[in-house]
Amino acid sequence: MRFTPSFLEEIKVRLPVSEVVRRRVKLLKAGREWKGLSPFSAEKTPSFFVNDQKMAWFDFSSGQNGNIFDFVMRTEGLSFPEAVERLALDAGLDLPVVSEEAQRQEVRRAGLQEVLELAAQYFQQQLQGRAGVKARAYLADRGLGPAVQAQFRIGYATDEKFALRDWLAAKNASVETMCESGMLIHGADIAVPYDRFRDRVMFPICDRSGKVIAFGGRALEKDVPAKYLNSPETPLFHKGATLYNHHNARKPAHDLGSVIAVEGYVDVISMSAAGFPNVVAPLGTALTPDQCELLWRMSEEPVLCFDGDKAGRKAAHRAIDTVLPLLGPGRSLRFAFLPDGQDPDDLARSGGQEAIARVLSQAKPLVEVLWTREAEAGPLDTPERWAALHRRLSEKLRDIKDETLRRYYQEDMRQRLSQARNPRRGGGGQGGGGVGGAPAQQFRPRMAAGAARGGRFQPAGQQAYLGQPAAASDRLRQTSAFAGAGGTPAREAQIVLTLINHPGLLARYVEDLADLEFVSRDAARLRDALTHLAMEAHGRAEDMRDSLQAIGLTAELHRIEAVEVVANLWCVQPAAAQEDAGESLKQALALHRRARALHRELKLAETELGRDATDPNLDRLREIQSELAALEGREAAVEGFGLMSGRQTGVL
Repeated sequence: MRFTPSFLEEIKVRLPVSEVVRRRVKLLKAGREWKGLSPFSAEKTPSFFVNDQKMAWFDFSSGQNGNIFDFVMRTEGLSFPEAVERLALDAGLDLPVVSEEAQRQEVRRAGLQEVLELAAQYFQQQLQGRAGVKARAYLADRGLGPAVQAQFRIGYATDEKFALRDWLAAKNASVETMCESGMLIHGADIAVPYDRFRDRVMFPICDRSGKVIAFGGRALEKDVPAKYLNSPETPLFHKGATLYNHHNARKPAHDLGSVIAVEGYVDVISMSAAGFPNVVAPLGTALTPDQCELLWRMSEEPVLCFDGDKAGRKAAHRAIDTVLPLLGPGRSLRFAFLPDGQDPDDLARSGGQEAIARVLSQAKPLVEVLWTREAEAGPLDTPERWAALHRRLSEKLRDIKDETLRRYYQEDMRQRLSQARNPRRGGGGQGGGGVGGAPAQQFRPRMAAGAARGGRFQPAGQQAYLGQPAAASDRLRQTSAFAGAGGTPAREAQIVLTLINHPGLLARYVEDLADLEFVSRDAARLRDALTHLAMEAHGRAEDMRDSLQAIGLTAELHRIEAVEVVANLWCVQPAAAQEDAGESLKQALALHRRARALHRELKLAETELGRDATDPNLDRLREIQSELAALEGREAAVEGFGLMSGRQTGVL
C-alpha cells in the first residue's frame, strides 16, 4: 500500500512519540524530553529518550533511533504498512484508498507546491531587481536588511496585473494550477484571471517541513483596502491550522524550552533578528485551537506577546476564551504585554534584545490575566457586584475540561476574591491591579479558610445542575415540594435558610450556590449575599444574620423565614447538627437538579410530539410527566438521619 507523505505527516502530528512509546516503555519526564529503560536491551540506567518536538526517539544503549513507525515496527514485529495501519487507527484517520483518484490528488498537491515555490523565487528576484527599490526602502526603514530578507525569503510583487501569471506560464504552469494555488484571482465574472498580489512586500508561509504553501503580502500604498493580504484557503493551506515561521522556530523552541507567539510577520522577523529565533505568529486571525496544539508541541507554556493597547488586550482576552477548554497539566499560556503604543518590531528596534527580554520576563500566567479581566470589568462597590464577579468567574472556569485543573483554578479564584475584598487579610491570590484595594502579590498556593475548616472541592457531578433555573410547572408549584409563602418556592427557601443557619456549609457549596438560578427574588438576593459572605468567617447563624441585616436584607430574610413548610423542618434549624443539615441540603440540591433536567426533557418531548404525533413520542411525554409527579412526593431528607441531633428530620 502506498502512503502519501502528507498522510504519514498527519499521523505523526496527531500522535506524540511519547504517547506511542509509553505503551511499551515506562517514561519519566526529563526536562524537555522523556526517558526510560531501553525496550531493545536489558539495562538498569535509562538510556532511552523521547523527544516530542523532534518527533523522534533515541536508544543510546543499542544505537537505534527513529519515528513512531520505526518504533512500532521494531517492538511489535510489524511491516511498515501494518505499522501505518495500526497508528492511523489510533490517530482517528481512515486509511487512504489506493485509487487513480488518490494518485491524481497527490500529483495535484505536488503541482500546487511547485507553483508556490516558483512564485517565491519570482518574488525574491523582483525584490532584488529594479522594480523592488520601493520595497527595499520600506524593509530598510523597518531594520530588515539583505541578510534577513534572504533568511525569510522576503520578496516583492510588482503592481503589474499579469506579471506573475506570465512568468509562471513560461515555466509551464497551467492557469488552473495557478488559480487553485491562490496566486490568481478568478471567477465566473472574471474573463481573464489576474495576479492576486500586486505592489506588496511578500512573506512566504511554509509548512512544518519548510515547503512554501501560501503567502502574506503587505501593501506599500496607504489607501489600499487591505493592509495585509493572505492567500486564500487551498488544499495545501489552512490558515487556522498554520503558524508563520513554524519550521524555523521548532528547533530553537526545543533548545530554549519556550516559544513566543506575536501578531504579525514583521514582528516575527524583527524579534528573530534581535536574538529570539523561537518566535511564531498566527496568520492575521485570533488564536485557534489547532494553533494552540501546535504551540504546545513546542513548549508546555508558550508566551503570547501582545501590544499593550486596547486592541492587544482584546486579542489576549479572546485567546483566553479559546484556550480554557484546552487547558490541562503541562498545557497553559503566559501573556506578555508590550509598552503602550509599541509593537514587538518597535521594541526590537528601539531597545533591542534587552528590552524584549525584559517584557518577556514579566509575562503573566493565564490565571492572573483572567482574574484581571473579570475584576476590572466594572465597579465592585456593592455585594451584588461582588457576587456578579464571582458568578462570571465560575462560568468561565466551567469551560476547563480537566477536572483536577479546574479545581485548582476554583481554589485560586476563591483566594483572589477573598484577598481583593479583605486586603488586610493574608490572602493567597494575587489581586488584579489593586482591585478592592488589594496589593499585587505573588500567588502562593494554600488552602482557603473554608477548606481548612473541613471544606472540600466539589466533584463535577455536584455542579452539573448549574445553569438555567428549574422552571417548575404550575401544577408542580402548588405541591408541598415547591409552594411557599410570599412567592418563594419551598425548596429555594430551604437551600437558603440551611446555609444561613449553618454557615460552615458555605465553603463546601459556594460554587453551587453562586450559579444557582432562583425563581424568588428574595432567595436570589440572599443567594448573592451569601456568595459574597462566604469569603468571611461566620461561625454562628447569629453572625450570618447580623451580616445580612447589615447590608439591608432584613425584609428578605424575614420573608424567607415565613415559608411555613420550611420553617418547620428540623434540619434547617440552627440547633440541627451540621452533618444532618448538609445531608438535607444535598438532597434539596439533587431534587433541584432533577427538576431542571425533567423540565428540559418535557419541553423537548412536547416539541417533538407537536412535530411528529407518534405513539413513541406520546409515551415519552407521559413517562416524563410520570417522573414529575413522582418528584412531587419525593422526600428531600434521608429517612432516619439526624442521629447526632437526637431528632428525626422533617421531609420536604
